[in-house]
Amino acid sequence: MLWSLIKVILFVALIAAATLGAGYLMETDGGIRISIAETEFNLGPLQAVIAALLLVLVVWLFIKLVGLLVATLRFLNGDETAISRYFARNRERKGFQALADGMMALASGEGRLAMKNAQKAEKYLHRPDLTNLITAQAAEMAGDHKAAEETYKRLLADDRTRFVGVRGIMKQKLAEGDTDRALKLAEKAFALKPKHEETQDILLRLQAEHGDWAGARHTLGAKLKHGSMPRDVYRRRDAVLALSEAKDVLSEDSTIEQREAAIEANRLSPDLIPAAAMAARSYIDQNKPRYAARVLKKAWEAQPHPDLAAAFAEIQPEETPEQRIKRFQTLTKLKPDHPETRMLSAELYLAAEDFPAARRALGDLAQSEPTARALAIMAAIERGEGADESVVRAYLTRALTASRGPQWVCDNCQSIHNHWMPVCSNCSGFDTLAWRTPAEGEVAMPGSTGMLPLIVGKSPAATELAVAEDVPAAEEPASPAEDSPAETPSEAAETEVTDAEIVEDDATQKR
Repeated sequence: MLWSLIKVILFVALIAAATLGAGYLMETDGGIRISIAETEFNLGPLQAVIAALLLVLVVWLFIKLVGLLVATLRFLNGDETAISRYFARNRERKGFQALADGMMALASGEGRLAMKNAQKAEKYLHRPDLTNLITAQAAEMAGDHKAAEETYKRLLADDRTRFVGVRGIMKQKLAEGDTDRALKLAEKAFALKPKHEETQDILLRLQAEHGDWAGARHTLGAKLKHGSMPRDVYRRRDAVLALSEAKDVLSEDSTIEQREAAIEANRLSPDLIPAAAMAARSYIDQNKPRYAARVLKKAWEAQPHPDLAAAFAEIQPEETPEQRIKRFQTLTKLKPDHPETRMLSAELYLAAEDFPAARRALGDLAQSEPTARALAIMAAIERGEGADESVVRAYLTRALTASRGPQWVCDNCQSIHNHWMPVCSNCSGFDTLAWRTPAEGEVAMPGSTGMLPLIVGKSPAATELAVAEDVPAAEEPASPAEDSPAETPSEAAETEVTDAEIVEDDATQKR
């Protein structure tokens, strides 16, 4: 802005000076005499001014012509000149126009047109870091996966585009189902850009699918470090990974490591049901029933579950049904109105053949929440109290088509699993299984054919056996056990133990 003002002022000053000079010349009486080859030219003041201007114009034109000639020679020699810059700007303009057209074609879903414009842009711009990216994406859109992979490989040669190339090939391998190579590429992409959230998620999922629990925990720690995961979610998923490590160690018969991993998983997330059950069994193996009871009570308080009841029954496997009813009160009193607690209490009384108490424990669950398990328990109660055969058949007929109640359901694909697992077997979602009632209940419960003898009318012995078989596997710990001495009040009091005592005792054992 200032330079433009200065130029305007100088131009006005030069015009004013030229006008003043021309005025002085017009006022003079003399002239200019020019002699060339014995020829004289007499010029007046005005003629002299015109001649001077013409001379300046000729000299300026000569200089320009010489400059043009020199520029042409330099252009032919390959040097950067105004001419070369002109053609370069022209090519750049055409190249960016082709690049813009390619991006528009890519956005509108015209893969072939986008590839054509990308090739045209590369011809003018010579910028493979820009044009190769459009070419690869356009090739994928057009279905030419081979051309896309070749283009992504060319991106690997440049440090600026290496991550894009690795990520593109990784996604291709995922689409092809080659998870082994995809895992290696995901690890490479994660090493190039550890803060990239999408790469973190893909790597974590692939590591979980391949059972690389240690690597998955490292990736999970990176997500927490770079702020892409809240701390509470991190603790929950780290517990899931620790539990998965514990299961693998258990399958390898390494008892010490299994115990440590299971207990660590439970400490990371006390409400994780499989971790609590495994940690409790680890304490049972170490002959620490108080610690096992403490772990299971804390998990039951968060969410009652049949697996927790099964583990709690394993603490005293030799007790009588009456002793079991007494000992299980430490669980049932925590959430007495929960459906799982009511069904568990009813099963315990059924095992003790106290059918009125079983009816009171079950309450109106068979009417308010008629699941297959609740209806089967109600049929067993009616049979035990000597009800008419038609009443028993009615309950069992309803149980055949009733909902199974809460199950392990994937929050992503809504698929149902028989047992908990860290990765959904259907959609490969990590930590997506939740214990809840599916949106649409199952038609029949496991072992529903065991109730057929009751429906068609068999002997009482066969009926009782069928009812026993109808109870889901998770309810087995509530079945009668062999006789053993009853638990004394002092022994019941010893089941209370604090988390600090557990931690201190584990630390002492490790030392």
